[in-house]
Amino acid sequence: MTEALLAFWDGAFGSAFAFWSATLVRATPLLFVGLAVSLAFRAGVLNIGAEGQLILGAIGASAVALALPDWPRSLVVCAMLLAGGLAGGCWAGIAALMRLRFGVLEVISTILLNFVAAAAVSWVVRGPLQEPTGVYPMSESFAAAARWPFLIPGQRLHLGFVLGVVLALALWFVLRRSAEGFRVRAVGAGARAAESAGGVSVGRVTAGTFIASGVLAGFAGASEVGGVTWALYEGISPGYGYTAIAVALLARLDPRWVIVTAIGFGALEAGGASMQRNAGIPAVAVQIVTAVTLLGVLAFAGWKARRTPGMPDA
Repeated sequence: MTEALLAFWDGAFGSAFAFWSATLVRATPLLFVGLAVSLAFRAGVLNIGAEGQLILGAIGASAVALALPDWPRSLVVCAMLLAGGLAGGCWAGIAALMRLRFGVLEVISTILLNFVAAAAVSWVVRGPLQEPTGVYPMSESFAAAARWPFLIPGQRLHLGFVLGVVLALALWFVLRRSAEGFRVRAVGAGARAAESAGGVSVGRVTAGTFIASGVLAGFAGASEVGGVTWALYEGISPGYGYTAIAVALLARLDPRWVIVTAIGFGALEAGGASMQRNAGIPAVAVQIVTAVTLLGVLAFAGWKARRTPGMPDA
C-alpha cells in the first residue's frame, strides 16, 4: 500500500514535471468540459453529450489546423479554437432543437449523439483527414504553427489551461453578476416559475445555454489536439465528457470550484497511471476510489440539503 501511495504521489505531485506536465495537462480538457456540464446543469439542461461535443470540436480544430499550415501561429490557434467551439456548439444545437421542437429528452439525444460522434471521428481519420500514406487511422501531424504554445519552458503545460481558467472566472462572473446569468439560474431553479412570474423565455435560455455548453466542450477538443496530441485519431477522448459530470457535481456547479476539481481529477489520472506503471496497481483502482468519493459527496450534499431546506444555492 505504501509503495502504491508513493507511486501515486510521484506521478501527480512528486516533481515539477509531474505537476505541470502530467496533472495540469490532464486537468485541462476536464476543466473545459466541467464548465460545459456546470453551465448546462445550472439551467436544468441535462447535457450528457459533452463527450461527443468534445470529439466534434477536435474534428473541427483538426480540419482547420491541416488546412492552414502556413498561417501565423496566433491566427491558426484562434481559428482552431473558433472552429472547435463552433463544431461543439452545432452538435449541442442538434439536441437542443430535438428537445424544443420535438420534445426529445436531452439525456437520450445527447447520449446517442455521443455514439454518432465516435463513429464520425472513425470515418474522418479513415477518409478526408487520414494521413497521406493511408496506412494509419489518424490524421497527419500538425504543422508547427498549429501546435499551441507551451507556458513553461521544458514543460508540456500549454495555452489551453490558461484559457480554461479565464473562461471559468468569466463564466462565474456572468452567472452571478449579469442579467443573463440570473435568467439561467432562474430557469434551472424552476422553469415554470421563471416564465410565469419573471417573464423569462425558457426556450431561448435553454437553447442558448445548451449551445454555449457545447461550445465549451468543443474548446476542450480543440485544446486537446492543439496542445497535446498534435493530430486527430480514434479515441481522442478517454471519456473526458463523462468524467466531467463528476467534476461539475463535486464543484457544486460553481465554475470557480471546477478549476479545483478538474485539477483533482487530473491528479487522480496522473497518479493512477504512475501506480500502474511503477507499483503494478491497476489504474481502475483509482476509478473505484473516484466513484466512491463522488457518491459520498453527493450523499452528504443530499443529507445536508434535507436538514437545511432553506439553504441558498452556492
